[in-house]
Amino acid sequence: MAEVRYGIVGVGMMGREHLHNLAHLAAEVQREQSVLVRVTCLADPHPESLRLGLELADELGLPAPQTFSGHRELLDSGLCHAVIVSSPNMTHYEILMDIICHHKPHHILVEKPLCTTVQHCKEVIEAAKQRPDIFVQVGLEYRYMPPVAKLIDIVKSGTLGQFLIAATLAAANPVRVMASGAIDVNHRDEVYDGKVPDIIDNAYVIVEFDNGSRGMLDLCMFAEGSKNEQEISVVGDIGKGEAFVPESIVRFGKRAGGRDGLVTIMADDDRIKYQGLHHGSSYLEHLSFLCAIRAQGGSGPSVKLNDGLLSVAIGVAGQLSIEQGRFVTMEEVLGSN
Repeated sequence: MAEVRYGIVGVGMMGREHLHNLAHLAAEVQREQSVLVRVTCLADPHPESLRLGLELADELGLPAPQTFSGHRELLDSGLCHAVIVSSPNMTHYEILMDIICHHKPHHILVEKPLCTTVQHCKEVIEAAKQRPDIFVQVGLEYRYMPPVAKLIDIVKSGTLGQFLIAATLAAANPVRVMASGAIDVNHRDEVYDGKVPDIIDNAYVIVEFDNGSRGMLDLCMFAEGSKNEQEISVVGDIGKGEAFVPESIVRFGKRAGGRDGLVTIMADDDRIKYQGLHHGSSYLEHLSFLCAIRAQGGSGPSVKLNDGLLSVAIGVAGQLSIEQGRFVTMEEVLGSN
């Protein structure tokens, strides 16, 4: 039986969420695909996080992973083939560079954002190009949500015609960004090292793409009192489609048919064995990551490093737009390289 051994760097909330998903994945793929998935090691500089990780592993019926206070010790141990990076955002760059440049090869699944600056993302991409024996998958797990995935399939099929307007979804290269946002509710009563967090908690973000389409993100991080966490819509020249999470409903129809022609479907995925914090998408993300590991020499990860770079670049452009009250081009943010 083939064996894939995982290490988790960063055992906070998201690290333990990955542990949950891997435990369910291990039980399923061992039975269905004759592959043994094991979490062999955890790394975190905070003893309490390691304690909670070990406690969770025991609750899930997993063999106790070996623990390390740093990621370098985990890499040197030789205990894992794949590393999940779920540490705080500002640590991603250093950890990724250490893993990529390590003399032992490790495939990587890194939580979003890839890094916190465009330059660091570029450096990670360049370093990864020198290591054909590994790949890096970026954790943009929302695209795995069944209703979102179904809506993407509908758009690609041409059912809605030429894609023109979308809320958060586009299959083209971004050109420029305009945003308006503020810090109004979250974290305002928190202080760290004498500083109040500067995390924008609501914004409208418009993104223009090179194929003439436009996307809009309506972001609010204090809108929990609603039926759906995400409502995604795509409008083409002959129809409109919508996806709702966590209802897991997709609706679509054509202008010619009007409301009477509207189709509503449930977008479930029976591969999901654990719903978790992201409505099953993290489980499907791990399933995709495992398939990429086992199919070395294939097409590689489903979410590639350039996807991670562009998501960070759009965020940087949006932040700059809010600060300066103007459109920001992607060329300004990405440079000429």
